[in-house]
Amino acid sequence: MQGYWIPVLHSHLPFVKHPEYDYFLEEHWLFEAISETYIPLLSRFKELHENGVNFKITVSVTPPLAEMLSDGNLMDKYMAHLDKMIGLCDKEIERVKDDEEFEKLAYFYKDFFTKTRECFTGFLRYNVLNGYRYFQDLGLIEIITCGATHGFLPLLAVNPKAVDVQIRLACESHEKRFGQRPNGIWLPECAYYDGLDAVLAKYGIKFFIMDSHGLLYGKPTPKYGVFAPIFTPSGVAAFGRDPESSKKVWSSKEGYPGDFCYRDFYRDIGYDLDFDYVKDYICPDGARVFTGIKYHKITGESDLKEAYNPVIAKEKTKEHAANFHHNLAGQIEHIGGLIDRPPCVVSPYDAELYGHWWFEGPDFLAETFRQIDKHKVFQAVTPMEYLRLQNSNQVITPNPSSWGDKGYYDVWINSGNDWIYRHLHIMADVMTEYARNCQYDADFNKTRVLNQMAKELLLAQSSDWAFLMTTQTAVEYSIKRTKGHIASFNQLVNMLENYNIDFALLEELERRDSIFYGLDFRIYA
Repeated sequence: MQGYWIPVLHSHLPFVKHPEYDYFLEEHWLFEAISETYIPLLSRFKELHENGVNFKITVSVTPPLAEMLSDGNLMDKYMAHLDKMIGLCDKEIERVKDDEEFEKLAYFYKDFFTKTRECFTGFLRYNVLNGYRYFQDLGLIEIITCGATHGFLPLLAVNPKAVDVQIRLACESHEKRFGQRPNGIWLPECAYYDGLDAVLAKYGIKFFIMDSHGLLYGKPTPKYGVFAPIFTPSGVAAFGRDPESSKKVWSSKEGYPGDFCYRDFYRDIGYDLDFDYVKDYICPDGARVFTGIKYHKITGESDLKEAYNPVIAKEKTKEHAANFHHNLAGQIEHIGGLIDRPPCVVSPYDAELYGHWWFEGPDFLAETFRQIDKHKVFQAVTPMEYLRLQNSNQVITPNPSSWGDKGYYDVWINSGNDWIYRHLHIMADVMTEYARNCQYDADFNKTRVLNQMAKELLLAQSSDWAFLMTTQTAVEYSIKRTKGHIASFNQLVNMLENYNIDFALLEELERRDSIFYGLDFRIYA
């Protein structure tokens, strides 16, 4: 075997749950990801397995995402969402019956949502995690974890306990959901700081993923660049992202997703059609949203958009997969001639790229695995498989880094979001102090308050809120969520200080911010 390919998909969404509303806009982030990414990927994996095509892939499922996918309230809402979309497709079939191209697409979407529902209620048994567990048990998927709430660890490290709990709770949550401790971790935002490896080693983490420069600027300089993992001083392996193979997929301008045969993400009937027609399928307050029904393909900068053709698009994925395989094989062959071991090429992506942003992405990935299985020039493996094959690696101290813009921490701390951190640091200090002072207290109601304080702190630490403020996406909601968790934490502290518990508020927080059932505040002690 000339070398190895390690594809890694990072599956993450922030914890969003609002049982107080029948419809909540940001909950649809999850519904879109399930319908357009998670179920399409799992369906393609199932098809590959049934057809005898060998594949190996590593997937991170973050604790907040796993919690939402296991939440009965959210999954009931998801079923209602699917039924509503199928009803909209029926309405669309009638509306476009005189347009041959659009009528075919309306039937296409009816079939898409119907099969999605069948997969969810059948193969997945109402829980997407069942699909990941199925392939994990077959040895085809390695599931790795992330920070407990995707906290940006370098900026939380002012209080070491804050980082410790993010890692410890992530591993415990992973074991609860998947029946085994995680071997690897996708560091939130791939953000590394000096000494983090010791925390990972403490909880049995054997490897993590870094952006390229985190490895290349390590000390000493890595002998094999990003084409082999390194061991940190604590013995944890670090795998560096290969820029070349990654860019061909994630770049909408230079990569495959921008091809004019593929579906246009931004043209959606939720925005295109008359308000009165779509009002029952968008936000109840009248805000237009994506429905997932999109009739146009990418046609460059022109305002004239042509109809999307799923058959042609699927054929194009075969062409692009063959090109990707050819280039990857050439890269592996070239690198293999320069180093004294079979190289590994690590290609990490946000999972939502496949399906949600690039509708044809799951087909492309499946076709790539077919190309690998057919030609057998190189092999797709997981990081743990590669470490078993090559267990002698250079020891390097990685460079602090992230996979954000400019490669450091700027996206998560800047003039638009830096106000967050003084609150997070104070909250972590207060939580640690209370945990130490109250760890032997047997008062049941006080324990409830302390447990909820821990949850509010963890939810406030999510890196998503700072990220969305920087990108100017859902800014109002991100600020509201951050301030809301800070305020809730402080209200809970006041209850303890005065021992005057507002049980109505406590029950509301327990119902809404219900992440990590059974969490014991003593984890901070």
